[in-house]
Amino acid sequence: MENFHENNPLVAPYATPHNTHPFDRIRLEHYEPAMMEGIRRDAAFYEKVATNPAPPTFENSVAVDANENLLSRATSVFFNLLSAETNDEMQALAQKMQPILTEHANNISLDPRLFARVEAVHANPPATLDAEDAMLLDKAYQAFVRSGAKLADADKERFRAINQELSALALQFQQNMLADTNAFRLRLTAEQQLSGLPETAIEAAAAEAREHGEDGWTFTLHAPSYTPFMTYADDRTLRHRLYMAKNSICMHGDERDNRALVRRIVNLRHERARLLGFDNYAHYALARRMAERPKRVHKLLDDLLQAYLPQAQREVAEVEALAKSEQGDDFALMPWDFSYYSHKLRKMRYDIDAEMLRPYLRLDRVVDGVFGLATRLYGITFVRRTDIPVYHPDVAAYEVLDADESHLAVLYTDFHPRAGKQSGAWMTTFKEQWISDEDGDSRPHVSVVMNFTKPTPSRPALLTLGEVETLLHEFGHALHGIFSRVRYESLSCTSVYWDFVELPSQLMENWAVERDWLHTFARHWQTDEPMPDELIDRVVASRNFQAAYACVRQVAFGLLDMAYYDRPMPLADDADIAAFENEAWARAQLFAPVDDTCMSVQFGHIMSGGYAAGYYSYKWAEVLDADAFSLFKERGIFDRATATAFRQHVLSRGGTEHPAVLYRRFRGQDPTIDALLRRTGIAPNNP
Repeated sequence: MENFHENNPLVAPYATPHNTHPFDRIRLEHYEPAMMEGIRRDAAFYEKVATNPAPPTFENSVAVDANENLLSRATSVFFNLLSAETNDEMQALAQKMQPILTEHANNISLDPRLFARVEAVHANPPATLDAEDAMLLDKAYQAFVRSGAKLADADKERFRAINQELSALALQFQQNMLADTNAFRLRLTAEQQLSGLPETAIEAAAAEAREHGEDGWTFTLHAPSYTPFMTYADDRTLRHRLYMAKNSICMHGDERDNRALVRRIVNLRHERARLLGFDNYAHYALARRMAERPKRVHKLLDDLLQAYLPQAQREVAEVEALAKSEQGDDFALMPWDFSYYSHKLRKMRYDIDAEMLRPYLRLDRVVDGVFGLATRLYGITFVRRTDIPVYHPDVAAYEVLDADESHLAVLYTDFHPRAGKQSGAWMTTFKEQWISDEDGDSRPHVSVVMNFTKPTPSRPALLTLGEVETLLHEFGHALHGIFSRVRYESLSCTSVYWDFVELPSQLMENWAVERDWLHTFARHWQTDEPMPDELIDRVVASRNFQAAYACVRQVAFGLLDMAYYDRPMPLADDADIAAFENEAWARAQLFAPVDDTCMSVQFGHIMSGGYAAGYYSYKWAEVLDADAFSLFKERGIFDRATATAFRQHVLSRGGTEHPAVLYRRFRGQDPTIDALLRRTGIAPNNP
């Protein structure tokens, strides 16, 4: 067995550049033994901490993270690839290992000996602790308390069972979503069915069909296929069909139906929060977030709804008026019509649409532009490293160098959809950052994962401006990881309050429509001509087109999230999830409910992700990012001093201090909603 471990690439020393994971040598059979051995070593480590005969101190009871131990190494690879490059065998292994891993985590968090040592230090903290030490101590203590350490034995056992079940349900929820998304394929064989679609969408659909041995054109529910179809396809019947397929994922009454999982997940979280003495899950979650309590979240959502709803209603009315002018007064605008006629209205008003920008937004040049922006702001550079192993041919690895050319991080980029990848876009870490006597400043390995339009045989990958914004968003998260420079792994990178984590990402989106940045890379993929100024002017002029509609949509998601988690009682076992959803967000809905559709069953953010009672974070952070970017607008969008201050006070500090303190240190003041209202064209005093 020992020899087997030594030959397991996850267990043996890596001997790779910057100790990056040897993806080229890792096989399915390596994961389970590596995780089991990691659990054994981890348990032995914490047993040694628990039985230390010396009195508890900060050093021997709190600052004891075994940085990048075998367990975290193996699980980071496995679960990151479970989202980015999965298969049936990996999903089966996840189902097997998840309860074992959860049980191990419970054994540590519910160990009374470990908690007693942390509690003793927390009750009498050393006077020598600095702010980072104090945050680690508080986080460690609260982690034990919030994991049930103070519960009676019987309640601890129930707490364990809840955690076990929740981990299994969250995994099943995600797997059901992926399977149902991949199961639907809209095959078209008649050219007239393609009417209205741009050539890029048609070529991509033809390539998708060929890849699966199909004739004609195939459209899927993945964003690069779904979004253009809903925006451009003239055939309303087909738009309706695709809309219904997308919005009825995981509610077909089969083994992938997520409605029962939604009820169970929500109720288990409620029960867990009640066990810990909280009114409900929202109170539990928000106690460790900037918002602090549900009342402040509701006020944010209410304020935004009050400010934006009237304008959003006018925006929908304008789209409906256009549709009626073309189809007749008896035409009823439906959700599957909105993108189609909205695009037409925008084109009429501003002579602009996403396809006009695509030729200037070739993916490799966009990447150069994003990297170049980071160079101008922070002085860092990105060097492609073909000697660093990657987990799929689509993935590229870069070494990130600081302004002094010292090693800063490793960045992986993974841009295109495939069957084994979850939909959406995200940033993650394969290795966190920390500083120790043994390792020095151990730098992070960061990954950004997208689902962008693929290249076709006749053209490269050409992005929409929305996809450029997505890349900027996830790259902002990546910078939060890349710049981390803290002592403790559990406080590093993006380990911050959940309603602060979106600030760096949403801040980066602001550059997407800045002329001076676009001029650095946006050139026609065939002629090499720069994006014309008059085209950029139209983009800027149309920037706030239906901004209120977009805001109200996000508020609706926030209302739904809070309806599930800020409630006095659990959901009834037979609760109608679709009906609950329709009632929860009714005041923010701009269309009547559509039968047989449901968002909750595919709302991975709040069911299987980390945004439960936290979806408001996007709007919370938008207030922060608008306020922060107003400083760049005042001083210059490439102002190195402002960027350096943001790096120093926000990006590099992880979760070492309260985010409000970090933000004030950067900005010199608390944020207000005024900058956001100005940016979106809504006056600060608009009722």
